[in-house]
Amino acid sequence: MAPKTARARRLGIALRAHREAAGLTLEAAADEINSTRSTLSRYENAQTLVNPATVRALLSLYGVRPEEIAAAVQLAKDTRKPGWWVPYSHLLDKRTIDFIALEAEATAIANFEPSIVPGLLQTADYIRGVMRGGPHTLTDDQVEQRVKLRLDRQQRITAAEPPIFDAIIDEGALLRPVGDRTVMEAQLSHLLKTAELPNITIQVIPLSAGYHRGTRGSLHILEFADPEDPLIASVETVAGQMVLDRPHDLRTCTKIMEHLRTVALSPTDSRDRLLQLMKGR
Repeated sequence: MAPKTARARRLGIALRAHREAAGLTLEAAADEINSTRSTLSRYENAQTLVNPATVRALLSLYGVRPEEIAAAVQLAKDTRKPGWWVPYSHLLDKRTIDFIALEAEATAIANFEPSIVPGLLQTADYIRGVMRGGPHTLTDDQVEQRVKLRLDRQQRITAAEPPIFDAIIDEGALLRPVGDRTVMEAQLSHLLKTAELPNITIQVIPLSAGYHRGTRGSLHILEFADPEDPLIASVETVAGQMVLDRPHDLRTCTKIMEHLRTVALSPTDSRDRLLQLMKGR
């Protein structure tokens, strides 16, 4: 099953909207193109890639204007292009691959981490420490594959047209050793350096803030350039990454992220705190 990219979600939303505007049920539309209700439902929910010819047939059935059909057909072609993450698909579960595919198209990323440095800001040695301390016993080769995957993910935030990245880190994550002293010093130094980039903001929630709404786990919120693409939230669970797109869940996650920004130190004070942590090691 292909990853649920932002483009695939956008296409699915369009197919459903045009079908409903045409007053057709899933069953009726499927019958017209010699398909099944379940197949059409998977297209609309971006669970299965839909080929361009099927998109053209469906939208023609729905009476959509030719220029809109042409744009949707092109979108269907684009969704079938393999992403950079495809060679790594065997390393991770589908939920995580789906999230990476969405992250790759996001224009704004907000990430709160309570126990580790955000993945997009980790150094190679820090990543190695995280992988070796994870729930699975990995060989050296498996660790290095995962290190390369994460470093490849990081390339977006320093690309020519990078997303806005807001990172909120609980101070406990910065105090928790991952690897030896040298690894942590290099990691803190890397955070200070990346915080200077115009698209990256780093805020630290001090221990003095006490128990707060984000203490339970990590949180991502992704935004996309196309207004047709709704926000996506993702939380980390013991079962892996869980992508949330229901309005109620998104409202809850957005409120939590807003709260975390208010209890965190300002970017300037956060920089000072990172410097203090470096000097204290």
